[in-house]
Amino acid sequence: MSQWLIPPLFFCVAFVFSMLGMGGSQVYIPLLLWSGLDFKSEAIPLGMLLNVVNSATAATTYARKGLIDWRLGLLFGGTMLLLAPFGALASELVPTKGLIFVFAAFTTIAGLLMWVGWQPREPLQRSGRTALGLIGGGGLGFLAGLIGRGGGSFVVPLLYMAGVSAKSAAATSALAVTFSGISSFLSHLGTAATPEWPLWGACVVAVFLGSRLGSQVMATRLKTRGVKRVFAGVLLLVAAILIVKDIVLA
Repeated sequence: MSQWLIPPLFFCVAFVFSMLGMGGSQVYIPLLLWSGLDFKSEAIPLGMLLNVVNSATAATTYARKGLIDWRLGLLFGGTMLLLAPFGALASELVPTKGLIFVFAAFTTIAGLLMWVGWQPREPLQRSGRTALGLIGGGGLGFLAGLIGRGGGSFVVPLLYMAGVSAKSAAATSALAVTFSGISSFLSHLGTAATPEWPLWGACVVAVFLGSRLGSQVMATRLKTRGVKRVFAGVLLLVAAILIVKDIVLA
């Protein structure tokens, strides 16, 4: 794949993932690898940078529109930031295949619940939301570090199933994912090769523009039902990839 086909593709990826409160590194990194970049020294650092650009740009839009639950977002982001390194350390000691299956099962259930529109009748109160942010964010951060993935695809369904509206869940996730994405990006700078600045610059601009457009569409035009259906479809796809790639083909 030609490297200069990557920026237009990344514009489309950022457009979709910004609407879902996800950074998109799970798509950026494989595409960069397939375009010929070295996995560890080029694809991962650039992919994590683009993840931060996407989530931070979307979070800025959602903050202006008043869609972010700041308390939950900061609790999730802070605890994910703190616990992810411990998960990475534990990855050498804990077999991850079973955990990946649990993640895939949770993702499938969350996707189905979002598709049919199920939510608890009573949303969580302030104390419940604090506990959710501390326990849920810490748990997702640890498990994400353990299996080497970001937690964006799990924050939204967890918030949704706790009673947060689909739009607010996606917006709040964008804030939380920015925190964890910055941590991941900084941790990979030590192994980064000298950047190909024209390619890096083109990718950053494409992701920024795609994220601005996608977050604007989600905030102003996309109905709650549409957000739920799009995210449910993405969740089911993520679950299928987890099962096939990490369990069936392992």
